[in-house]
Amino acid sequence: MNTTLCIIPAKGCSIRLPRKNVLPLNGHPMMAYIIRKAIKSKLFQTICVSTEDAEVMKIAEKYGAEVPFVRPDVLSRDPSTIVDVMLHALESYSNDGIVFERITVLLPTAPFVTVADIQKAHEIYNKSDADALLSVTSTEFPPYNAWLIEDTGGQNKLTPCFPESPYKHTKSTECPTTYRSNGAILIVDTKKLYENKGYQGLKIIPYVMPAEHSLDVDTNHEYMLAKCFMESSFFEEQQELFL
Repeated sequence: MNTTLCIIPAKGCSIRLPRKNVLPLNGHPMMAYIIRKAIKSKLFQTICVSTEDAEVMKIAEKYGAEVPFVRPDVLSRDPSTIVDVMLHALESYSNDGIVFERITVLLPTAPFVTVADIQKAHEIYNKSDADALLSVTSTEFPPYNAWLIEDTGGQNKLTPCFPESPYKHTKSTECPTTYRSNGAILIVDTKKLYENKGYQGLKIIPYVMPAEHSLDVDTNHEYMLAKCFMESSFFEEQQELFL
């Protein structure tokens, strides 16, 4: 039995930022960074790119991942979810007699997650009795004092998003810290994933990442930020991945 499957979901038909997974980022396609980091982590028996796109397949294999199957086009479009993609990958390997104890999802749109992040997340997971681990980062503003805009018949009105919250009129610096998924790392026990057809209801532990590692590129604005970050001296070490 193999132990860990790393799956990198990289569809070709992205909507908000067309072709985002293959966009150039400091000399390499964006998806190349996470492939090389998965390899450098030395954690995975198999590193697989799940895609329906021929160009993505070629890039994946060039940078060291395998593409043993073509993802059905329906799984690259809404309302399909990452869970659907995970289950399809596991079933594709199972059909060839290959079984994994756990699956790790690394998103190609999170180019600033580090090799150390991937290794530390697995270390934390291995020491726990959890069914899953999800990487998170603190929210810039806590949601407790957020507002909703309601249309009251031709005129918009602000109302508290959480009217019962004791923090609805509290300064953000005085609210408890809240966290959001940053889309970088997901580790799930495959048996639990099959049983529950998902991971959200499982016992999930966090891996907290800093904001500078947590950019998830899904819009042109975020892509512009990524290009600036990647070309700065702060991220010079990224280029060592390709030496």
